[in-house]
Amino acid sequence: MAWTGLLMGLIFGALLQQGRVCFNSAFRDLRLTKDNYTFKIVVLSVALSTIIFHFSAQFGLIKMNPAAFNWVSTILGAFIFGMGMVLAGGCASGITYRVGEGMTTAWFAVFSFGLTAYATKKGALNWVIKGLSKFDVRTTYAADSLYAPKTGVTVSSVLNINPWIPALIFAALCLWYVFGTKTTQRKTKINWILLGILLAVVSGVAYILSYKAGRNYGFGITGPWVDLFSSFLNAQKLNWSSLSVLGMVIGSAIAAIASKEFKLRMPKNPMTYVQVLLGGFMMGFGASIDYGCNIGHFFVGLPMLAISSIIASVFFILGNWTMTYFLYQRD
Repeated sequence: MAWTGLLMGLIFGALLQQGRVCFNSAFRDLRLTKDNYTFKIVVLSVALSTIIFHFSAQFGLIKMNPAAFNWVSTILGAFIFGMGMVLAGGCASGITYRVGEGMTTAWFAVFSFGLTAYATKKGALNWVIKGLSKFDVRTTYAADSLYAPKTGVTVSSVLNINPWIPALIFAALCLWYVFGTKTTQRKTKINWILLGILLAVVSGVAYILSYKAGRNYGFGITGPWVDLFSSFLNAQKLNWSSLSVLGMVIGSAIAAIASKEFKLRMPKNPMTYVQVLLGGFMMGFGASIDYGCNIGHFFVGLPMLAISSIIASVFFILGNWTMTYFLYQRD
């Protein structure tokens, strides 16, 4: 079943590339230009994924397994990651699909991001995670729950209510924002509503296939890059996770070539490479201590209503806006 990771990555990467979906620009544009086009694509996908994930768990296709909440590493890691994505010129998924487009700054950013995440999770910087893990908070669920037996705390576990209640309320609020407020208009290859629906469906199917392959989580970027680096550095077999991120790069490249958007692009100022290397380092470190990047938390953890992902999503945005201010708005 590991090959299904490659297949889902191919589709996901192509959709991101054709839709120009990057969380960095989605957050940044809200502050700089009040442009909510990309942000609404993300919010629509999150709302639909919330329903899809809960239905999948209800019918036993998955067991939702959100990351542990750690008030220190969640806040610190998410804020560092949010600042790093601005320096890197893209979020974890953004720099990944831009690798396939031929953007050389993304190559440097991904290398720094993946290598730092590997060092933090499995290498020389692992002592940071070990030191912070004492603050982890998890909870235990019954065997017939929609969640894995021991996993991160969620809204339903905190309030001690049926998971469907906060899920439906959250999805409804997201859909109200998406369709009840004015949307900035752009010309894109895929209609933004259709793109939001497709991303949610692909995310839901990926979670089911990942679960069947023995990996109890949906799409991610940080963990898969760590697994890919580990495969090459330690001569390990490629798994569902590493194949999914490899598929994203290939899928993006195929889509870019087909739409005649593939081009080797280099910055006018060579110092930009230094900036994206720093941004990649911050993203890799932040996502590792935070147990997830923008996809792992905002796109997968948030639909499960994990407390860790709710807080991480807020600090992703705050970190992004902080660095956006220093780079683009400060006099």
